[in-house]
Amino acid sequence: MNHQIPYGKQHITDDDIKAVSEVLKSDFLTQGPKVAEFENAFAEYIGVKYAVAVANGTAALHLCAMALDVKQGDNVITTPITFAASANCIRYCDGNVYFADIDKDSFLIDINKIEELINSKPEGFFKGIIPVDFAGNALNLEQFKKLANKHNLWIIEDACHAPGGYFLDSKGKKQNCGNGNFADLAIFSFHPVKHIATGEGGMITTNNKELYEKLLLLRTHGITKNPTLLSENHGGWYYEMQELGYNYRLTDIQAVLGVSQLKRANENLERRKEIAKRYDSALSNSKLQIPSSKFQIRNPKSTEGHAFHLYVIQVENRLELYNYLREKGIFAQVHYIPVHLQPYYKQLGWKKGDFPVAENYYEHCLSIPMYHSLSDSEQDYVIETLLAF
Repeated sequence: MNHQIPYGKQHITDDDIKAVSEVLKSDFLTQGPKVAEFENAFAEYIGVKYAVAVANGTAALHLCAMALDVKQGDNVITTPITFAASANCIRYCDGNVYFADIDKDSFLIDINKIEELINSKPEGFFKGIIPVDFAGNALNLEQFKKLANKHNLWIIEDACHAPGGYFLDSKGKKQNCGNGNFADLAIFSFHPVKHIATGEGGMITTNNKELYEKLLLLRTHGITKNPTLLSENHGGWYYEMQELGYNYRLTDIQAVLGVSQLKRANENLERRKEIAKRYDSALSNSKLQIPSSKFQIRNPKSTEGHAFHLYVIQVENRLELYNYLREKGIFAQVHYIPVHLQPYYKQLGWKKGDFPVAENYYEHCLSIPMYHSLSDSEQDYVIETLLAF
Protein backbone atom coordinates (compact mmCIF):
# COMPACT_ATOMS: atom_id res chain seq x y z
CA MET A 1 0.00 0.00 0.00
CA ASN A 2 1.78 3.16 -1.17
CA HIS A 3 -0.55 5.77 0.23
CA GLN A 4 -1.65 6.87 3.69
CA ILE A 5 -4.80 5.46 5.30
CA PRO A 6 -6.26 7.77 7.99
CA TYR A 7 -8.61 6.67 10.78
CA GLY A 8 -11.41 8.66 9.11
CA LYS A 9 -12.01 11.10 6.25
CA GLN A 10 -14.67 12.77 4.12
CA HIS A 11 -15.93 11.42 0.80
CA ILE A 12 -16.85 14.14 -1.70
CA THR A 13 -18.56 13.14 -4.95
CA ASP A 14 -19.18 14.96 -8.23
CA ASP A 15 -22.81 15.45 -7.12
CA ASP A 16 -21.59 17.19 -3.95
CA ILE A 17 -19.33 19.49 -5.98
CA LYS A 18 -22.12 20.28 -8.44
CA ALA A 19 -24.53 21.14 -5.60
CA VAL A 20 -22.02 23.49 -3.95
CA SER A 21 -21.13 25.06 -7.30
CA GLU A 22 -24.80 25.87 -7.93
CA VAL A 23 -25.06 27.66 -4.58
CA LEU A 24 -21.89 29.63 -5.33
CA LYS A 25 -23.62 30.92 -8.47
CA SER A 26 -26.88 31.69 -6.63
CA ASP A 27 -28.08 34.79 -4.80
CA PHE A 28 -27.49 33.35 -1.32
CA LEU A 29 -24.22 32.14 0.19
CA THR A 30 -25.69 32.34 3.69
CA GLN A 31 -29.12 32.88 5.30
CA GLY A 32 -30.73 31.47 2.17
CA PRO A 33 -33.11 28.59 1.39
CA LYS A 34 -30.60 25.71 1.56
CA VAL A 35 -30.31 25.86 5.34
CA ALA A 36 -34.03 25.22 5.82
CA GLU A 37 -33.89 22.50 3.14
CA PHE A 38 -31.09 20.74 5.06
CA GLU A 39 -32.92 21.11 8.37
CA ASN A 40 -36.13 19.64 6.96
CA ALA A 41 -34.33 16.76 5.23
CA PHE A 42 -32.33 15.93 8.37
CA ALA A 43 -35.41 16.06 10.61
CA GLU A 44 -37.12 13.61 8.27
CA TYR A 45 -34.06 11.32 8.24
CA ILE A 46 -33.90 11.20 12.05
CA GLY A 47 -37.67 11.15 12.59
CA VAL A 48 -37.96 14.30 14.71
CA LYS A 49 -40.20 17.38 14.56
CA TYR A 50 -37.60 20.16 14.57
CA ALA A 51 -33.98 20.56 13.44
CA VAL A 52 -31.78 23.65 13.77
CA ALA A 53 -28.59 23.85 11.68
CA VAL A 54 -25.64 25.56 13.34
CA ALA A 55 -21.97 26.34 12.77
CA ASN A 56 -20.57 23.17 14.40
CA GLY A 57 -21.26 20.55 17.04
CA THR A 58 -19.72 22.66 19.80
CA ALA A 59 -22.04 25.56 18.94
CA ALA A 60 -24.92 23.07 19.05
CA LEU A 61 -23.97 22.01 22.58
CA HIS A 62 -23.56 25.60 23.74
CA LEU A 63 -26.95 26.62 22.33
CA CYS A 64 -28.59 23.61 24.00
CA ALA A 65 -27.14 24.59 27.37
CA MET A 66 -28.35 28.16 26.87
CA ALA A 67 -31.81 27.08 25.74
CA LEU A 68 -32.12 24.95 28.89
CA ASP A 69 -31.09 28.00 30.94
CA VAL A 70 -27.91 26.51 32.41
CA LYS A 71 -26.48 29.12 34.74
CA GLN A 72 -23.80 29.66 37.36
CA GLY A 73 -23.81 26.91 39.97
CA ASP A 74 -25.89 24.41 37.95
CA ASN A 75 -24.48 20.88 38.14
CA VAL A 76 -24.54 18.59 35.10
CA ILE A 77 -23.28 15.02 34.55
CA THR A 78 -21.46 13.69 31.49
CA THR A 79 -18.93 11.01 30.51
CA PRO A 80 -15.14 11.40 30.71
CA ILE A 81 -14.77 9.47 27.42
CA THR A 82 -15.89 12.05 24.91
CA PHE A 83 -14.57 15.11 23.11
CA ALA A 84 -14.07 18.02 25.52
CA ALA A 85 -16.98 20.00 24.03
CA SER A 86 -19.54 17.68 25.68
CA ALA A 87 -18.39 19.07 29.03
CA ASN A 88 -17.22 22.53 27.96
CA CYS A 89 -20.72 23.65 26.94
CA ILE A 90 -21.72 23.65 30.62
CA ARG A 91 -18.62 25.63 31.59
CA TYR A 92 -19.46 28.23 28.91
CA CYS A 93 -22.62 28.93 30.96
CA ASP A 94 -20.69 28.95 34.28
CA GLY A 95 -22.15 25.59 35.31
CA ASN A 96 -20.26 22.78 37.02
CA VAL A 97 -19.39 19.52 35.26
CA TYR A 98 -19.51 16.18 37.07
CA PHE A 99 -18.36 12.96 35.45
CA ALA A 100 -19.64 9.39 35.81
CA ASP A 101 -17.50 6.40 34.85
CA ILE A 102 -18.09 4.27 31.75
CA ASP A 103 -19.29 0.70 31.30
CA LYS A 104 -16.28 -1.57 30.72
CA ASP A 105 -17.87 -3.45 27.79
CA SER A 106 -19.72 -0.79 25.80
CA PHE A 107 -17.47 2.21 26.72
CA LEU A 108 -20.70 4.23 27.15
CA ILE A 109 -21.44 6.22 30.30
CA ASP A 110 -22.62 3.80 32.99
CA ILE A 111 -26.19 4.61 34.07
CA ASN A 112 -25.61 2.84 37.39
CA LYS A 113 -22.68 5.16 38.12
CA ILE A 114 -24.89 8.15 37.25
CA GLU A 115 -27.53 6.95 39.70
CA GLU A 116 -24.90 6.44 42.41
CA LEU A 117 -23.64 9.97 41.82
CA ILE A 118 -27.13 11.47 41.95
CA ASN A 119 -27.94 9.57 45.15
CA SER A 120 -24.72 10.79 46.77
CA LYS A 121 -25.93 14.41 46.60
CA PRO A 122 -29.02 16.18 47.96
CA GLU A 123 -32.14 15.88 45.76
CA GLY A 124 -32.17 18.74 43.23
CA PHE A 125 -28.36 19.09 43.24
CA PHE A 126 -28.12 18.07 39.56
CA LYS A 127 -29.95 19.78 36.69
CA GLY A 128 -29.19 17.54 33.73
CA ILE A 129 -27.29 14.76 31.98
CA ILE A 130 -25.31 14.81 28.72
CA PRO A 131 -24.98 11.16 27.64
CA VAL A 132 -22.90 10.42 24.52
CA ASP A 133 -23.54 7.81 21.80
CA PHE A 134 -19.82 7.09 21.79
CA ALA A 135 -18.28 5.65 18.59
CA GLY A 136 -21.80 5.39 17.11
CA ASN A 137 -23.06 2.94 19.74
CA ALA A 138 -26.57 4.10 20.71
CA LEU A 139 -27.36 4.53 24.38
CA ASN A 140 -30.63 3.13 25.69
CA LEU A 141 -32.17 6.54 26.30
CA GLU A 142 -35.43 5.04 27.52
CA GLN A 143 -33.56 4.03 30.68
CA PHE A 144 -31.95 7.47 30.95
CA LYS A 145 -35.32 9.18 30.57
CA LYS A 146 -36.75 7.07 33.39
CA LEU A 147 -33.86 8.13 35.64
CA ALA A 148 -34.15 11.76 34.53
CA ASN A 149 -37.89 11.87 35.26
CA LYS A 150 -37.31 10.41 38.72
CA HIS A 151 -34.91 13.26 39.59
CA ASN A 152 -36.39 16.07 37.44
CA LEU A 153 -33.38 16.30 35.09
CA TRP A 154 -33.14 17.34 31.46
CA ILE A 155 -31.18 15.34 28.85
CA ILE A 156 -28.98 16.58 25.99
CA GLU A 157 -28.09 13.58 23.82
CA ASP A 158 -24.68 14.02 22.21
CA ALA A 159 -25.30 11.99 19.04
CA CYS A 160 -22.38 13.42 17.05
CA HIS A 161 -21.12 9.89 16.36
CA ALA A 162 -24.48 8.33 15.63
CA PRO A 163 -26.68 9.71 12.82
CA GLY A 164 -28.62 6.67 11.63
CA GLY A 165 -27.90 4.79 14.85
CA TYR A 166 -30.68 3.43 17.03
CA PHE A 167 -31.57 1.29 20.02
CA LEU A 168 -34.51 -1.03 20.62
CA ASP A 169 -36.85 0.17 23.38
CA SER A 170 -38.67 -2.01 25.93
CA LYS A 171 -41.35 -2.78 23.33
CA GLY A 172 -38.77 -3.78 20.70
CA LYS A 173 -39.33 -0.58 18.69
CA LYS A 174 -36.43 1.16 16.92
CA GLN A 175 -35.60 4.50 18.48
CA ASN A 176 -33.32 6.59 16.27
CA CYS A 177 -30.56 8.60 17.89
CA GLY A 178 -31.75 12.19 18.15
CA ASN A 179 -35.44 11.50 17.53
CA GLY A 180 -36.48 13.51 20.58
CA ASN A 181 -38.61 10.80 22.18
CA PHE A 182 -36.43 10.62 25.29
CA ALA A 183 -33.94 13.51 25.22
CA ASP A 184 -35.01 17.15 25.45
CA LEU A 185 -32.42 18.05 22.83
CA ALA A 186 -29.90 16.14 20.72
CA ILE A 187 -26.89 17.34 18.77
CA PHE A 188 -24.98 16.16 15.70
CA SER A 189 -21.69 17.15 14.05
CA PHE A 190 -20.81 17.37 10.35
CA HIS A 191 -17.04 17.56 10.72
CA PRO A 192 -15.22 15.87 7.79
CA VAL A 193 -14.62 12.59 9.65
CA LYS A 194 -18.31 12.20 10.53
CA HIS A 195 -20.99 10.30 8.55
CA ILE A 196 -22.20 13.51 6.87
CA ALA A 197 -19.55 16.11 6.09
CA THR A 198 -20.14 19.83 5.57
CA GLY A 199 -16.61 20.99 6.47
CA GLU A 200 -17.76 22.40 9.78
CA GLY A 201 -21.38 22.22 10.84
CA GLY A 202 -23.82 20.88 13.36
CA MET A 203 -27.50 20.21 14.00
CA ILE A 204 -29.78 20.32 17.02
CA THR A 205 -32.93 18.19 17.03
CA THR A 206 -35.93 18.33 19.36
CA ASN A 207 -39.67 17.68 19.59
CA ASN A 208 -40.12 20.65 21.92
CA LYS A 209 -41.50 23.68 20.06
CA GLU A 210 -40.62 26.14 22.84
CA LEU A 211 -36.96 25.00 22.86
CA TYR A 212 -36.91 25.05 19.04
CA GLU A 213 -38.03 28.69 18.91
CA LYS A 214 -35.51 29.66 21.59
CA LEU A 215 -32.71 27.99 19.62
CA LEU A 216 -33.62 29.94 16.48
CA LEU A 217 -33.35 33.17 18.45
CA LEU A 218 -30.08 32.30 20.19
CA ARG A 219 -28.48 31.07 16.94
CA THR A 220 -28.71 34.56 15.39
CA HIS A 221 -27.53 37.08 18.00
CA GLY A 222 -30.80 36.83 19.95
CA ILE A 223 -32.37 38.83 17.11
CA THR A 224 -35.82 38.30 15.60
CA LYS A 225 -37.76 39.91 12.75
CA ASN A 226 -40.86 37.81 13.41
CA PRO A 227 -43.73 40.37 13.59
CA THR A 228 -45.61 38.27 16.15
CA LEU A 229 -42.66 38.39 18.57
CA LEU A 230 -41.75 42.10 18.28
CA SER A 231 -42.51 44.46 21.17
CA GLU A 232 -42.94 47.27 18.62
CA ASN A 233 -42.64 47.53 14.83
CA HIS A 234 -41.23 50.47 12.85
CA GLY A 235 -41.53 48.85 9.41
CA GLY A 236 -40.27 46.03 7.21
CA TRP A 237 -36.64 46.68 8.16
CA TYR A 238 -37.27 46.45 11.90
CA TYR A 239 -35.72 43.80 14.13
CA GLU A 240 -35.19 43.38 17.85
CA MET A 241 -32.40 41.81 19.87
CA GLN A 242 -34.40 40.18 22.62
CA GLU A 243 -31.69 38.01 24.19
CA LEU A 244 -27.90 37.83 24.22
CA GLY A 245 -27.25 35.32 21.45
CA TYR A 246 -24.45 34.33 19.11
CA ASN A 247 -23.73 34.10 15.41
CA TYR A 248 -23.82 30.32 15.21
CA ARG A 249 -25.39 30.07 11.76
CA LEU A 250 -24.56 27.54 9.05
CA THR A 251 -23.94 28.87 5.51
CA ASP A 252 -25.90 27.79 2.43
CA ILE A 253 -22.63 26.48 0.97
CA GLN A 254 -22.29 24.05 3.87
CA ALA A 255 -26.00 23.28 4.03
CA VAL A 256 -26.26 22.23 0.38
CA LEU A 257 -23.26 19.96 0.86
CA GLY A 258 -25.15 18.44 3.79
CA VAL A 259 -28.28 17.99 1.65
CA SER A 260 -26.24 16.21 -1.02
CA GLN A 261 -24.39 14.00 1.49
CA LEU A 262 -27.60 13.11 3.31
CA LYS A 263 -28.94 11.48 0.14
CA ARG A 264 -26.24 8.79 0.55
CA ALA A 265 -26.47 8.48 4.34
CA ASN A 266 -28.20 5.09 4.46
CA GLU A 267 -25.92 3.61 1.82
CA ASN A 268 -22.82 4.92 3.61
CA LEU A 269 -24.03 3.63 6.98
CA GLU A 270 -24.48 0.14 5.51
CA ARG A 271 -20.93 0.31 4.17
CA ARG A 272 -19.62 1.19 7.65
CA LYS A 273 -21.44 -1.84 9.05
CA GLU A 274 -19.88 -4.04 6.36
CA ILE A 275 -16.43 -2.75 7.29
CA ALA A 276 -17.11 -3.46 10.97
CA LYS A 277 -18.20 -7.02 10.18
CA ARG A 278 -15.03 -7.61 8.15
CA TYR A 279 -12.92 -6.38 11.07
CA ASP A 280 -14.93 -8.56 13.48
CA SER A 281 -14.38 -11.64 11.37
CA ALA A 282 -10.68 -11.06 10.67
CA LEU A 283 -9.62 -9.95 14.16
CA SER A 284 -11.83 -12.09 16.40
CA ASN A 285 -9.10 -14.71 17.00
CA SER A 286 -6.28 -12.21 17.45
CA LYS A 287 -4.87 -10.85 20.71
CA LEU A 288 -6.67 -7.58 20.05
CA GLN A 289 -9.91 -6.93 21.90
CA ILE A 290 -12.50 -5.82 19.35
CA PRO A 291 -15.71 -3.92 20.21
CA SER A 292 -18.34 -6.31 18.85
CA SER A 293 -17.00 -9.31 20.76
CA LYS A 294 -17.13 -7.29 23.98
CA PHE A 295 -20.69 -6.08 23.40
CA GLN A 296 -21.87 -9.57 22.55
CA ILE A 297 -20.80 -10.92 25.93
CA ARG A 298 -24.14 -9.70 27.22
CA ASN A 299 -26.39 -9.10 24.25
CA PRO A 300 -25.81 -10.35 20.69
CA LYS A 301 -28.22 -7.68 19.38
CA SER A 302 -26.44 -4.81 21.09
CA THR A 303 -24.53 -3.80 17.95
CA GLU A 304 -27.61 -3.90 15.74
CA GLY A 305 -28.17 -0.13 15.83
CA HIS A 306 -24.47 0.81 15.97
CA ALA A 307 -23.59 3.62 13.54
CA PHE A 308 -19.84 2.83 13.60
CA HIS A 309 -18.36 6.30 13.49
CA LEU A 310 -15.33 4.66 15.11
CA TYR A 311 -14.00 1.13 15.34
CA VAL A 312 -12.07 1.03 18.61
CA ILE A 313 -9.80 -1.87 19.48
CA GLN A 314 -8.08 -2.48 22.82
CA VAL A 315 -4.45 -3.51 22.91
CA GLU A 316 -1.85 -3.92 25.65
CA ASN A 317 1.10 -2.18 23.94
CA ARG A 318 -0.82 0.68 22.35
CA LEU A 319 2.05 3.12 21.72
CA GLU A 320 4.14 0.41 20.03
CA LEU A 321 1.22 -0.55 17.77
CA TYR A 322 0.37 3.11 17.04
CA ASN A 323 3.93 3.81 15.91
CA TYR A 324 4.14 0.54 13.95
CA LEU A 325 0.96 1.40 12.02
CA ARG A 326 2.25 4.90 11.22
CA GLU A 327 5.45 3.40 9.81
CA LYS A 328 3.23 1.32 7.52
CA GLY A 329 1.16 4.34 6.40
CA ILE A 330 -1.85 3.64 8.65
CA PHE A 331 -2.80 6.63 10.79
CA ALA A 332 -4.79 5.33 13.74
CA GLN A 333 -6.06 7.68 16.45
CA VAL A 334 -7.02 7.66 20.13
CA HIS A 335 -10.58 8.50 21.22
CA TYR A 336 -10.40 9.94 23.79
CA ILE A 337 -8.03 11.23 26.44
CA PRO A 338 -10.39 11.32 29.46
CA VAL A 339 -11.77 14.83 29.79
CA HIS A 340 -11.22 14.93 33.57
CA LEU A 341 -7.46 14.45 32.98
CA GLN A 342 -7.15 17.50 30.74
CA PRO A 343 -5.19 20.28 32.53
CA TYR A 344 -8.20 22.62 32.56
CA TYR A 345 -10.39 20.08 34.38
CA LYS A 346 -7.56 19.00 36.71
CA GLN A 347 -7.43 22.64 37.84
CA LEU A 348 -11.08 22.21 38.85
CA GLY A 349 -10.15 19.34 41.17
CA TRP A 350 -10.43 16.19 39.03
CA LYS A 351 -7.50 13.78 39.20
CA LYS A 352 -6.15 10.45 38.00
CA GLY A 353 -7.89 7.61 39.78
CA ASP A 354 -11.31 9.30 39.84
CA PHE A 355 -12.72 7.08 37.04
CA PRO A 356 -10.72 3.85 36.85
CA VAL A 357 -12.75 2.18 34.08
CA ALA A 358 -12.42 5.21 31.78
CA GLU A 359 -8.72 5.53 32.59
CA ASN A 360 -8.06 1.84 31.93
CA TYR A 361 -9.99 2.13 28.64
CA TYR A 362 -7.82 5.10 27.62
CA GLU A 363 -4.57 3.21 28.31
CA HIS A 364 -5.50 0.55 25.75
CA CYS A 365 -7.83 2.12 23.14
CA LEU A 366 -6.97 2.71 19.49
CA SER A 367 -9.32 3.74 16.67
CA ILE A 368 -8.40 1.98 13.43
CA PRO A 369 -9.52 3.17 9.96
CA MET A 370 -13.33 3.39 9.66
CA TYR A 371 -14.95 5.48 6.93
CA HIS A 372 -17.40 4.58 4.21
CA SER A 373 -14.98 5.13 1.31
CA LEU A 374 -12.43 2.71 2.81
CA SER A 375 -11.88 0.10 0.10
CA ASP A 376 -11.71 -3.65 0.69
CA SER A 377 -8.07 -3.69 -0.38
CA GLU A 378 -7.20 -0.85 2.02
CA GLN A 379 -9.01 -2.64 4.83
CA ASP A 380 -7.26 -5.91 3.98
CA TYR A 381 -3.93 -4.08 4.28
CA VAL A 382 -4.93 -2.67 7.69
CA ILE A 383 -5.95 -6.15 8.87
CA GLU A 384 -2.77 -7.79 7.54
CA THR A 385 -0.65 -5.13 9.26
CA LEU A 386 -2.48 -5.55 12.58
CA LEU A 387 -2.11 -9.33 12.47
CA ALA A 388 1.57 -9.07 11.50
CA PHE A 389 2.17 -6.91 14.56
